[in-house]
Amino acid sequence: MTGLVGHEQPWSEWRAAQQGSRLHHGWILAGKRGIGKASFAMQAARELVAEDGVPQPAGDHPDIMVLTHLPVKGDEKKKEEGKPYQLRRNITIEQVREMQQRITKRPTLGSRRVIIIDPADDLEKGASNALLKSLEEPPVGTFFLLGTHRPGRLLPTIRSRCRVLRFPELSDAQIDAVLASEAPEADAATRAAAIAGAGGSPGVALEFVELELGKLHKLMVEIVRNGDAGFKLRGMLADAMGTRPDRQRQMAAIELARSVVTREMDEVDTAGIPDLVEAHANLVRLAAQFPTYNFDPGLLVMEIGTLLTNLAASRETANG
Repeated sequence: MTGLVGHEQPWSEWRAAQQGSRLHHGWILAGKRGIGKASFAMQAARELVAEDGVPQPAGDHPDIMVLTHLPVKGDEKKKEEGKPYQLRRNITIEQVREMQQRITKRPTLGSRRVIIIDPADDLEKGASNALLKSLEEPPVGTFFLLGTHRPGRLLPTIRSRCRVLRFPELSDAQIDAVLASEAPEADAATRAAAIAGAGGSPGVALEFVELELGKLHKLMVEIVRNGDAGFKLRGMLADAMGTRPDRQRQMAAIELARSVVTREMDEVDTAGIPDLVEAHANLVRLAAQFPTYNFDPGLLVMEIGTLLTNLAASRETANG
């Protein structure tokens, strides 16, 4: 779909590049998680490999290869059977090497092929180094689309060999329209909380509704504004998180806390900005560590709650 909300500018830049004399072989699609980069990449890839007079398959395309998180060992069968399964934390060097073997051969249907890596943030170190070799000397007709939420995590040498296509955050009104269309069952309060916690990402807003994060959001806002001297609110936060939250819910909680802190930046005077920036930086650190660290879910939610509590205390001191 070229009509996804907020994709007008990326499509405009992509179309202009296509009309040039030579399309660059490597692209970084940069934007928040849930902004729609994967959908854009797939549509752009299908257009790129299509040739006049050559029928194109509706499903998987032999000239489009997607590298993303695979199921953990032992869960492959669960995926095949449509059962819940866990994903690996990283995109492995074995996946990149398999891709490199495939691109030594000619494309199947036409003269072009596309490699989509999403999210490229989660490439293993060895996988990043291996990918760099392909970016340095790409086979003729091979293009790379690297989706990333945090471009700074990519190797500088990878960034230097790619053009960057940025995906802007959506306005509250745009996200509200997405929720009205895609999650009509959500009531007004849930939609309002989802918009507040989305940070400009429609995918995060929909995830907010699906994971029922409204109670978490309400507690986080209360903690950051009023503090939690007796640990009561942090205990309630842990209860709302659940006893055995999966990794998706844990990551969503980190992102939600970041959004809460970001929103608070619009409501404080300049004296309180440094503390907000520090709290946000700590949450960014947690988000960066999460894919590779094995956090205890209970300790993670308590750390989030404590960061918000400390921020409330610093603001109270600053205000006298």
